[in-house]
Amino acid sequence: MATSAATGDKYRDYLTEEDIKNTKWNFGPPNYDDVNQLFEEGRTNIWPEGSPEEKVQRLVKTWEMELVHKADPNQYKTLDAKKFKLSVNGIKFLTLEEMIKIGGSYNVFLQTSLPKSLRFYDPDEETADSSQTLFKSTFARGFALEILELYSGPPKIVYKFRHWGFMEGPFKGHAPTGQKLEVFGIGIFELDENSKVVKVEFFSDRGELLAGLIKGKTLDNSTEATPSGCPLMSG
Repeated sequence: MATSAATGDKYRDYLTEEDIKNTKWNFGPPNYDDVNQLFEEGRTNIWPEGSPEEKVQRLVKTWEMELVHKADPNQYKTLDAKKFKLSVNGIKFLTLEEMIKIGGSYNVFLQTSLPKSLRFYDPDEETADSSQTLFKSTFARGFALEILELYSGPPKIVYKFRHWGFMEGPFKGHAPTGQKLEVFGIGIFELDENSKVVKVEFFSDRGELLAGLIKGKTLDNSTEATPSGCPLMSG
């Protein structure tokens, strides 16, 4: 069921009618109706409202919304844009400015040291716009997120997460399979004295996602070629 603009999104903060009107957006105001339905149909836990798990799940979803969709870092409410830094799989921490230069969330999470000849998704060649367009067409209903377990609470939050979606659109010349793709991992959020996120670390196997995206047959009119060699080498 869709949530009214006046009350905002059921699982994210700062999406009321007033917030939407007064926020500068990268791609226009986000609509989470489809992914919320996917989330409700596929989640493994229903955390009670106000529970530590529900609060962290809401924080992570809201943080992701701001990072991807808000155009002005000065309007971020979940994180301190000046102090914020993020690392994926132990690779060096990136500032917000560096993340923007790389091209946003997908390019940050899919950073790799693989040679270019082995990359069937190359974050160096994608922009924030192209990556968003690609993954939105591949996962037409979105890529849902749930918190599976919470190991510690603020100011240092450690949790196990699950991302999932259905490959219902093509990806880089590979036909959609319709299969559910899942990614599991660990997230670590550190909050400052003002309860703003200042440091984030993620640990997950990006190969679990990328391998599933090239299972479909190569489309006849595709100019994309699957790289030779093993695409799941650590990177």
